[in-house]
Amino acid sequence: MWTSRVPRPRLAGLVAGLVAISLATACSSSEPSAAAQDNTFGTIEPGVLTVAIQPYAPYTDKQGDGMSGLDADIVNAIAQRLKLKVKVEVTDFAGMLAGVQSRRYDMTVGGIAWTAEREKSGLFTDPPYYSPPAMAVQSGKTYQTVNDLNGLDLGTVEGYVWVKSIQEVPGAKLHAYPDGNGVLDDLGASRIDVGFLDPLIILAAQQARPELKIATQYLTPPTDEEVKAHPAYDYFRPYMTAFYLPKQATALEKAFSEEIRKMYASGEMTKLVQKYGADPGQFLKPAPTMAKTRQGVDRPAEWTPPSV
Repeated sequence: MWTSRVPRPRLAGLVAGLVAISLATACSSSEPSAAAQDNTFGTIEPGVLTVAIQPYAPYTDKQGDGMSGLDADIVNAIAQRLKLKVKVEVTDFAGMLAGVQSRRYDMTVGGIAWTAEREKSGLFTDPPYYSPPAMAVQSGKTYQTVNDLNGLDLGTVEGYVWVKSIQEVPGAKLHAYPDGNGVLDDLGASRIDVGFLDPLIILAAQQARPELKIATQYLTPPTDEEVKAHPAYDYFRPYMTAFYLPKQATALEKAFSEEIRKMYASGEMTKLVQKYGADPGQFLKPAPTMAKTRQGVDRPAEWTPPSV
């Protein structure tokens, strides 16, 4: 859960065709008409927004001097409005987070899940979209609840928040991979039963690699009672994505959060998620429990997540 839950899978080669449509947006958005010179937002380079990504199409991908994908399109659009030129740096997921925390980058993006633990070392914007609990499964197999996962071989990427969730499933065996390709390869070869990856990754892989014979299913979120008994099950619920910034970047975070809310209100966010095959009803409507997650942590007590 790149989200992102964490070191992001490298599927750029798989879905290059699916993300090519966003190349024009990526290139134009990284060249605003005028770069800010007064460094209002306290970026590392005045007028420049240095963004760390890893190849994680169709969320983020390097394209020439710019980037493409769902997260990239949102960042590019906002940066242009703020008169910031986007500079893209490619690394792995661990490097993305560490680079923000040490202020080598102004921001990192790509389906990154909000967690209280990560919040201690950085700032999160308001959610640009939400991510439902998606599972890659073998065609013909059905898993609906957490109880259905008991005793199974479950895969995800090293560092993803699903690692902790899987470790609490009774009898389940965790298979952690360096990237999403490993998850998908072993699922296709029946070495694991279920793979936990971000939903657009699974949908893209279904189209790009039909020989794997995989399907996308959405886990029924665990109940409050189940989460109370197994706190890490909370990551089996829909999660808030966000853009991650250094602790010092308060002005930049505020500006991005304000623009994110404007994109919800204008319908622009709806068009962007639909562009990548996502259902706005699942991606742009927060779960009832989400507001309380951040209230009193990194948001005021009256804060509510953006919604269509």
